[in-house]
Amino acid sequence: MDPRLRTIMSSKIDEVIHRSNEVLAITKSLEGLVDDEEKVAFGIALGRVYNAFHYQTRRILKRNATEQEFREFVAMLSPRAEEIKHALRLGKQQVHHD
Repeated sequence: MDPRLRTIMSSKIDEVIHRSNEVLAITKSLEGLVDDEEKVAFGIALGRVYNAFHYQTRRILKRNATEQEFREFVAMLSPRAEEIKHALRLGKQQVHHD
């Protein structure tokens, strides 16, 4: 993966983790409509990162990602998935305590 893209994607993953309250606000608004808010929140968070990957690839490289770049993106995201889940759980606990 292009080093510029790798740097931006690392920042985007950090952003999703640090701004988990935004994702939780969305899932809270869906209360009663979804069976598992935690899974929906995780899906939204992953979707934000996935969308950023495609957008940034087009913006920086002026083309769609190759299959190899996509695999590298998945390999970059996978180890941080638990970190994203943890941030969402912490954010949810903070909302319940406030």
